Amino acid sequence: MTRFVSCFLPLVFPIIVIAQVDHPSDSPRLEQLEQVVLTGQLTPESVEKSVVEVKVITRNTIDRQAGNTLADVLNTTLNLNITPNTSTGKSGISLFGLDGQYFKVLIDNVPIINEEGIGSNTDLTLINLDDVERIEIVEGAMGVQYGSNAVSGVINVITKKSSKNRSEVLAYLQEETIGNEYEFFNRGRHIQSLRLGHNFTDKIYANATFTRNKFAGFFNNRMGENYDQNDGLRGHEWLPKTQQNLKAVLSFKEEHFAVFYRFDYLCETIEKYNDIVNPNENPSTDTQDPLSLDEIYNNNRFYHHFNANGKLFKYLVYNVSVSYQEQIKNLKQYTYRIRPQQEENVLEGEYQGRTAFFSRGTLSNLLKSKKISLQAGYEITNEKGFGSSLAVVIDPEENQVTQSLNSYDGFVSSEVHLGSKFSLRPGMRISFSNLFDTQFIGSLSAKQSFGDNWELRAVAGSANRTPNYDELYTFFVDVNHDVQGNPNLNPEQGVSTFLHLKKRSALSEGRFRLKNKISLNYLGLTDRIELIVSQQIPLTFKYNNIDSYKAVGVFSENEIFYKNFKGQLGASMQGVSKVLDNRKDSDEDFLFNFQLNANLGYTIPKWHATFSLFFKHIGTQQQFVEKINADGQQEFQRGTTNPYSWMDATVNTSFFKESVTLTVGSRNLFNVTSVNTTAFEGGAHNGPPSQIPLGYGRSYFMKLAYNLNI
Repeated sequence: MTRFVSCFLPLVFPIIVIAQVDHPSDSPRLEQLEQVVLTGQLTPESVEKSVVEVKVITRNTIDRQAGNTLADVLNTTLNLNITPNTSTGKSGISLFGLDGQYFKVLIDNVPIINEEGIGSNTDLTLINLDDVERIEIVEGAMGVQYGSNAVSGVINVITKKSSKNRSEVLAYLQEETIGNEYEFFNRGRHIQSLRLGHNFTDKIYANATFTRNKFAGFFNNRMGENYDQNDGLRGHEWLPKTQQNLKAVLSFKEEHFAVFYRFDYLCETIEKYNDIVNPNENPSTDTQDPLSLDEIYNNNRFYHHFNANGKLFKYLVYNVSVSYQEQIKNLKQYTYRIRPQQEENVLEGEYQGRTAFFSRGTLSNLLKSKKISLQAGYEITNEKGFGSSLAVVIDPEENQVTQSLNSYDGFVSSEVHLGSKFSLRPGMRISFSNLFDTQFIGSLSAKQSFGDNWELRAVAGSANRTPNYDELYTFFVDVNHDVQGNPNLNPEQGVSTFLHLKKRSALSEGRFRLKNKISLNYLGLTDRIELIVSQQIPLTFKYNNIDSYKAVGVFSENEIFYKNFKGQLGASMQGVSKVLDNRKDSDEDFLFNFQLNANLGYTIPKWHATFSLFFKHIGTQQQFVEKINADGQQEFQRGTTNPYSWMDATVNTSFFKESVTLTVGSRNLFNVTSVNTTAFEGGAHNGPPSQIPLGYGRSYFMKLAYNLNI
């Protein structure tokens, strides 16, 4: 079996490590340039002037990690945890202990559709980064700017819409092992991508990108599709999946007007080969014709986004986006005759569909004043869908029941400059819906600059989480199950407060620079939705507003720059309290978790090479679970998930006047596969899991990119 070997293995990991290093040909002094951000701003603004705290992951960092999807890049981000699901091929994510339903994933300020709605609970492995310029992250409730489900924060992916070159061609191949497994085509991860861009005039630009990402699955001790023994070894431990992504942008820009159209099509195929094999014996001939019942899942996502922005009367700034998105999930179920490799009794059909129309518009600088900026905006979301992720059943003759969730929001935000060092930013949103009562959301942020480059930011805001499609409309009733949604659910109510104190320092005439930040945070939720037992005989489950949630914590993020060296070190201590009102004697104590993340990068200009490390440690995680004690009584016990550490290492170098770039490295250097846990309860038909799968072991990759700029 062929295996890639990385060209280096770090022997020393310093306590301060680096997050981001520019291309070897770039000077570290470029770090001094102000970085413009869009997320949460009234108009595009530099990071330093923003009242809202924004974290930025640059294109350079994405390339150094050889990150292909959003999950690849965010895996070592502080306070953000990604957990793969080996049985579905998806990835779960949490921010400050709240799962993906509580923060929004945006592309160019537009929420992205997924199987549970639009914007929230997005599978980050489905967002390709090949045409991405940067990623912006805002932590804390952003309900005024981005509406429902922006409780713990937003992740905004900003795509490339212009080029300084007349024409550009970027093509790359990436080969990666899956643990110690690799073969051309059949094992490992294989990625191919091609992007073409061209400036037709000095105002018109277009590009198109196609990427194919094949994950051949993690076999471990499994034997794949064509194994014919009934010993539980057929199939894969991690499901194989193939993603094909086609994206295109057409943009026009002049001095006071810009417009672009963006199209994105994703096709994902996930193969699930049953580990149960029917020998299908024929006694008369004493032969076997082994069979298995297999499934192929297919996900098609279409994304259209039209945006126009510019100025009216030389000072009014407008920005309008209109988006139509659609996601269709198909399932193919069949009987597989293993030895002749034939499919029989094929049943195919759509089991889930979602469509969404979204429009957002803002008008800024409504007051022609240097001291007060005023913005007014609207947001419209119309969602339709059928099917539930809880019940995957195909019946081609069944009439699918389509349900709708519509919201119509208006918001106002202002920024008041009280002197040269103090800014205040209040905001308010009102939301109307076809299902829920009118919702009111507010926020108040402030920034105070002190002498010696000290800054203090305070951000307080509210946001609600609207129930997702499953919680509202699930109807999964058969002989063994009775799980039903609840159309009468109320939105969960969330509030958050963040306090950031930042200091910038420069020594040795600016050659040695530091950025230090310490933050305090609080998040609270009421009317939290849980699946509860609504009837004992027969046993019936139903969603209801029953619980609450609190998170408090402190975290620090620090950067250091010196010549060709840049480092980042982050540490976080977060405590979570869950009040389970549907359980008797539930414990609401705060349970704390420690995290540490760090990066290191060092550039050797004469070699055109950058050496990088990406590290994250997640300490012991705790959760109260209901279990039976030694006396046979139900009680809440403190379950734990063991700590673990993750580290990636890469080397990035360029040749032939930077037209060819080679990136090699290793992911998961500590060879993490799973961690032991006692923090989960068992289901109705099985006991609690004793391990959580996290990775498939140490892997190695090589990426070769060709970049032609004319």
